[in-house]
Amino acid sequence: MLSAKSLFQEILDHDDSFALFCSIAAGGESQGGWENARIAALVPESQRALAPRITRHGADEDKHGRIFDALMRKRGVRPVPVPPETDYTMLLERGGIGLAHDRLRRDEPLTVEDIVTYLAHSRVTEQRASEQMGLLRKHFSDHPELGRAVRMISDDEDNHLAYCHEELLRLAHAGHGRAIQHTLRASALAEIRVHRDVSLAVMDRMGRILGWSRARAALLAAGIHAAYVYERLGGWRRMVSLRMPDRRDALGGPASTAPGFT
Repeated sequence: MLSAKSLFQEILDHDDSFALFCSIAAGGESQGGWENARIAALVPESQRALAPRITRHGADEDKHGRIFDALMRKRGVRPVPVPPETDYTMLLERGGIGLAHDRLRRDEPLTVEDIVTYLAHSRVTEQRASEQMGLLRKHFSDHPELGRAVRMISDDEDNHLAYCHEELLRLAHAGHGRAIQHTLRASALAEIRVHRDVSLAVMDRMGRILGWSRARAALLAAGIHAAYVYERLGGWRRMVSLRMPDRRDALGGPASTAPGFT
């Protein structure tokens, strides 16, 4: 049965596929932590009120990376190298989405336009993260090994998405609406391509580890392509809409800790 729950359960039950899953996730979260820390340090003076929230965002991402590392330690498996074709954050950067790492490494203040780019990119990628963690939470919130981690990360991703909505609306009201919509659309269309390619690469790797038949691998690949077609025809629009979130000032406090994981 090719349900999301059965597929992930199969990945979870095998040490090698579990290590690959956690390694990919930990690498992406740690990269997000570094990016947000650099952006917080370079926020322009006119947007300094954002710095604590960006710092909190980065601290959450670092925490998620530590959680995935801790899950591997508890299982007794070692992290594995992340195949380049499965590196979501690197592929987004190569596609020109978000702020380039070369820019973040320079000690030059960002512009308001850079902050728009950062928030629009985050709004799109946090939509994906919130949906994916929501799916895992639906099926595995009570799992003895994974449940607490899934609930914690899912809550954080929902907060990150709410923060992006609120700050982008603030900037839209300040006169940046057209730039926000343009950047959101470009980011969403690029993200759905990268997500398709990464999903295909991850499933190919998992299939080799788990010994999937050619027919099963082909069926999963067809499902990924079908999801991309849906998103390309209009599903991407959910990633660019803006509304005031129920969670206001979602990143206004200090980052929560993860006792038992770090």
